[in-house]
Amino acid sequence: MEEWLVLLDKSHPIPLYEQIYRQMKQDITNHRIPVGKKLPSKRKLSEFLSVSQTTIELAYGQLVAEGYITAVPRSGYYVQDIEELAYTEAAEVNDVLTPVRPAAIDFSPGMVDPELFPFSKWRKVAKDVIDEHASHLLQLGDPHGDVELRNEIAMYLYHSRGVICTPEQIIVGSGTEQLIPLIIRILGEEAVYAVENPGYPLTHHVFDHHLRPAIPIPVDGGGMDVDALQRSLATVAYVTPSHQFPTGTVLSAPRRAALLNWASSNQEHIIIEDDYDGEFRYAGRPIPSLQGMDRGENVIYLSTFSKSLMPSLRIAYMVLPPALLKRYKGAFIQYASTVPRIDQHMLARFMAEGQFSRHLNRMRKVYRKKLQMLTEALIPYEPAIAYSGDEAGMHIIVTVHKQQPESELAEIALQAGIRVYSLQDYQSGHATGSPSFLLGFGGLNEHQLVQGIEKLMKAWNIQKAEQR
Repeated sequence: MEEWLVLLDKSHPIPLYEQIYRQMKQDITNHRIPVGKKLPSKRKLSEFLSVSQTTIELAYGQLVAEGYITAVPRSGYYVQDIEELAYTEAAEVNDVLTPVRPAAIDFSPGMVDPELFPFSKWRKVAKDVIDEHASHLLQLGDPHGDVELRNEIAMYLYHSRGVICTPEQIIVGSGTEQLIPLIIRILGEEAVYAVENPGYPLTHHVFDHHLRPAIPIPVDGGGMDVDALQRSLATVAYVTPSHQFPTGTVLSAPRRAALLNWASSNQEHIIIEDDYDGEFRYAGRPIPSLQGMDRGENVIYLSTFSKSLMPSLRIAYMVLPPALLKRYKGAFIQYASTVPRIDQHMLARFMAEGQFSRHLNRMRKVYRKKLQMLTEALIPYEPAIAYSGDEAGMHIIVTVHKQQPESELAEIALQAGIRVYSLQDYQSGHATGSPSFLLGFGGLNEHQLVQGIEKLMKAWNIQKAEQR
């Protein structure tokens, strides 16, 4: 389904069905999709884009109504010949992903605090790395990433996350979405993937884009339902065990053991452990990595510096078991690292001088305080609302006990100048239960957090308990 790679912005006020409709219409009018081409079924496209079948049905219905596609009974949908309309549509969707109503307060779960980044320390590291003796950094380096950075990552992982590996097992890349396709290739065409539901939609899209449809496995208060995984045909399980995205749950100890047992029961079974924000835990001891607990070498550990430092750095890494490392070397013998060497050496020095650890320690305290302020601002509105996922990470889940659709509540919030993120946008299939939303606190200051909750509750007509 590579022809139908639709880019969705689930925080955008334009409905998802209209985003799909507009982008498909432009692809048709620009002849990117040939006349007569059969479209994916509503079920397949809904799974591919991690949206409901109703959303796809609305988009297809509009395209049929306008004559861009036709519905053939018991066969499917096909692209129509609309040559005479092509010149009228070229620029219509250029602004689909451009926010038309910017929110004064954005509870994005993907933002970090930009005010506390140690610019002076980073500037010094940059100056030390970029000097007249750094000409060797202008040449291509190790395709797995420069050894200086991999050494630092290996030491950091062992002491902070319990990951046991050598620097040779580490592959550095520019984002997890760039590393996952490499994993897909070395695991082969026979691999069947299981993903958390709800889960991280970009990862699901990567699997589908590479023609690896993923089986959604339910997530509850204990994390991924491993019993459901065992009943499935999956051979590879993609999980976020330390802080499940988006629910914030932690994979329970019994399920960790069951998941590792599942992996060790078959040599083809692999766990992809995405530890995207494992550095930030606020209650109890740090959760050990599955990789460190694994004895059968069945876990691929995946992480990034996006949350711990900055999203724009675009440096991620994976730790491959020895058997898969050998396979990786054979498959990517001509591969060149996608991360600039200067950036790698700046980060390596930043870590070697202890600046990374100091920055993390500082940000843990800052985010813990922000989390406390956020939850304290929510408590007076209980039990009309409830929150969860407050043990780790940089967002929580707020459940609203109202008989209103999530989309309607999100729109009401946006009209009040507040952007929240619907949990159902991260789910495959029909959402059930009370409306729930992700509230990120990393990119907001303390005043914005308190003011944002007050304005949000007012917009949703939820009063404090003492006022009811």
